[in-house]
Amino acid sequence: MSFPPLVEPADELSIDEVRRYSRHLIIPDVGMTGQKRLKNAKVLVIGAGGLGSPALLYLAAAGVGTLGIAEFDEVDESNLQRQIIHGQSDIGKSKAVSAKESIAEANPYVEVVLHEERLDNDNVMDVFRGYDLIVDGTDNFATRYMVNDAAYFLGIPYVWGSIYRFDGQASVFAPTMADDAPCYRCLYPEPPPPGMVPSCAEGGVLGVLCAAIGSIQVNEAIKVLTGIGDPAIGKLVIYDALELEWRKLKVRKDPNCALCGENPTVTGLIDYDAFCGAISDEAADAAAGSTISVTQLEHMLKEREEGARDFVLVDVREPNEFEINRIPGSVLIPKGEFLNGSALEKLPPVDAGKQVVMHCKSGVRSAETLAIVKGAGYADAVHVGGGVVAWVNQIDPSQPAY
Repeated sequence: MSFPPLVEPADELSIDEVRRYSRHLIIPDVGMTGQKRLKNAKVLVIGAGGLGSPALLYLAAAGVGTLGIAEFDEVDESNLQRQIIHGQSDIGKSKAVSAKESIAEANPYVEVVLHEERLDNDNVMDVFRGYDLIVDGTDNFATRYMVNDAAYFLGIPYVWGSIYRFDGQASVFAPTMADDAPCYRCLYPEPPPPGMVPSCAEGGVLGVLCAAIGSIQVNEAIKVLTGIGDPAIGKLVIYDALELEWRKLKVRKDPNCALCGENPTVTGLIDYDAFCGAISDEAADAAAGSTISVTQLEHMLKEREEGARDFVLVDVREPNEFEINRIPGSVLIPKGEFLNGSALEKLPPVDAGKQVVMHCKSGVRSAETLAIVKGAGYADAVHVGGGVVAWVNQIDPSQPAY
């Protein structure tokens, strides 16, 4: 199904622009008018990370006249495996600034607007306002729902993408472009249970997958902006990089959707952190009063070495993570073994009086497993806030971060 172009064409292309975009201009579907529409378009890309990197570069190369970048983070060495808009010399630099410099090199005719702030309920509407289209490259559920809701309230269509390990998804959510067009909430009415879906930082992502999904997002953006082809409105594109398999599913508008349904219950921005939850209520309850710092753990390990204290330190990450770095003296029992109950057989008996101390990468998975352990009778069990990340940053910087 075709849709009318989202933007009007610019008045003209310069001679230099005609030379630059000549391969677009000779495509009948794009032509001079389509390229002028791209020149006149204002697109906001949320995130200059895995998805934002290829999206920004290809949007710039395509000739999108104004590119906004919403990004508050700095370039880290672990980003360079997939975030191709940044380089070695950019480590420690603002991602937004680094991306702007790369765009200027790729296409000096693109105007770049930086929004170097974390998007939240207080600023998201102001940041979005004035853009024709949004490309969402966020990596957490709370921000995804906020982007969806804010875009809907402002009547701005947006292109969504998601990546994890070898799998990617993409779609276009544009309820204001068609009465039967779904929104993100139609596809995912509720976020997954806290801790159920690891982030890319916890589970990893194949670097080149970002290019595959990011380029799909740009392809859909160009189609929506210029009115060519059949955009992925009401469709979900799924890519399995390991099997080299593409699937396309139909997504229907949910008449009971809390946002765009017949009787909406979400009529304004909500508390998205509370809606998605960083950790479950059970984990939050278990961690309350049972969270120690890495400094406290360092002291406890010294006491254990001197024989003044006895406890078991359990790392609940995956084996491949354990190979990268670890807290000395820890034993590996992955979170999955706590979920299926087999881990309890590896812990000292409850009546042995030996304390259980748990940690993961950042403290989320260990809080979830702490709830299980406490429920099994280990009342004095604790977990390490900040996990291995905090340990490497504060105690042992000789180990690699990830």
